Amino acid sequence: KLASLALQPAITPELVQGRVHLKCSYSPSPPEPPVQFRVLWSRLSSPGKREQIQQETTPQPFSYVEMDGANLRLGDTVFCTVTAFRRGSPEQQSLPEDSKGFYAGIKFLPESLEIAEDGKEHVLTVLSTVPIACPGQDDSCKITLQLSTEDLGKSSQVPGPPDIALSACQVDLLPGPCSGSSCAAARVTVTAVTDFAQDGNRVSRLSARLAAPGDVLWRAYTPRDVKVTVRDLPTGNCYSFTDPHIITFDGWRYDSHKIGTFLLSRSESRAFEVHVRQWDCGGHRSATACNCGVAAR
Repeated sequence: KLASLALQPAITPELVQGRVHLKCSYSPSPPEPPVQFRVLWSRLSSPGKREQIQQETTPQPFSYVEMDGANLRLGDTVFCTVTAFRRGSPEQQSLPEDSKGFYAGIKFLPESLEIAEDGKEHVLTVLSTVPIACPGQDDSCKITLQLSTEDLGKSSQVPGPPDIALSACQVDLLPGPCSGSSCAAARVTVTAVTDFAQDGNRVSRLSARLAAPGDVLWRAYTPRDVKVTVRDLPTGNCYSFTDPHIITFDGWRYDSHKIGTFLLSRSESRAFEVHVRQWDCGGHRSATACNCGVAAR
């Protein structure tokens, strides 16, 4: 057998004549003696199982496979395995070397989020690991993703309204040169909805669907969902009831029998205030006021 050659195969995406290809590159052979390479392409068909797609023998230090939407589709995790052998004596071969798995498709980074009901914005990056091809000369040279959220609640509860809010309902992935693991990227911010309900920690799902893709490669592809866990934070309560007795957020109690429109509560950190209108409801016998209207922003 040949000694271990440390071929270090690695997969990178590339556009070849406007079509998406994956390129497996490995360390070139030493100049003497002449060496051939056997390159086996495979995809992950189920956890721990690989399915062979293509095999070729080449003297070149690289090999290509096309993402044709049939043998190789978006959403696949792809590997290349390289074995070197001497020309004319294929029985003298090196040990096969695997590349790292290359996920072809759209990724969210981070892949899951844990956030709290504190109003903070969390950046989610949407990226394509493969180049965006331009099928024609028109303006369709982009991938548009429609984003949606769904509250999964808890197993014991019926799902309620979404527990997260997004800064945008759609993002565009525009073509550009590939750098690292990203060929196109966009950003969206995720914020937990402050709902003032003590509803425990809830799980929401962020889904992305492709809007009218022109390229046949993208047509049948649905990106993976992102799981967002929202940590419930305790909320304060204040009250105004009957002839108004008032209990403040910090538990202070007093009565207000005055008639008029008053500012009941206002936040100093965000656009939030509550006005209350109190009318006479005691008649001649007692000076009593009752809540008869409320306005909240």
